[in-house]
Amino acid sequence: MPKYPHKKHELRYNPPKPKEVSLADEGIVDKSNVTLRMFDPDNPDTGLFNVIDGELVALAGSELVIYRYAADQDFDDLYDEHRRRVLYKKPELVVGHYDPRPVEENLSEFGIELTNDQTFTFNKTYIERKLKGPVIAGDVIKPKFQNIYFEVFEVQEDSFEAYGVFHLVCAAKIMRDVADIIDGER
Repeated sequence: MPKYPHKKHELRYNPPKPKEVSLADEGIVDKSNVTLRMFDPDNPDTGLFNVIDGELVALAGSELVIYRYAADQDFDDLYDEHRRRVLYKKPELVVGHYDPRPVEENLSEFGIELTNDQTFTFNKTYIERKLKGPVIAGDVIKPKFQNIYFEVFEVQEDSFEAYGVFHLVCAAKIMRDVADIIDGER
């Protein structure tokens, strides 16, 4: 007589079935075009990476004052100068990275030259929200703890191929004529 009378059949060994293994990208990659993709361009984590980058810039960056350049029509291309006073918008306090260096004053046959070009790095999303637009050539950046003004002459986007643009890198040179900016602060 069986041990358990309410069960009609005996227990049998059921061997395990092999498990199907699928890669995470199989649903994304078309079966006819089999290529290895390391990054998912539609990944929602790109927003997370941008937030983390913004926090890193805010924690490790310095306070900078940006005077927005108001483009004027009286710029003389021949002499590469403005005919009238250049106007700047109200300054904004932002956070960004830069490498503070002492000002180099080299004596040449033409006089003393200031050769301290500076590079400023900002989180793109943060700076465009704060300034209500992109940084442009002509904007003036002043580090809060230094009394030196830098005029931006080139802006580049620094990006990761798969995840998009996170940084704006601004190349700037020292301004010699800061009287317009100083007069505008008062």
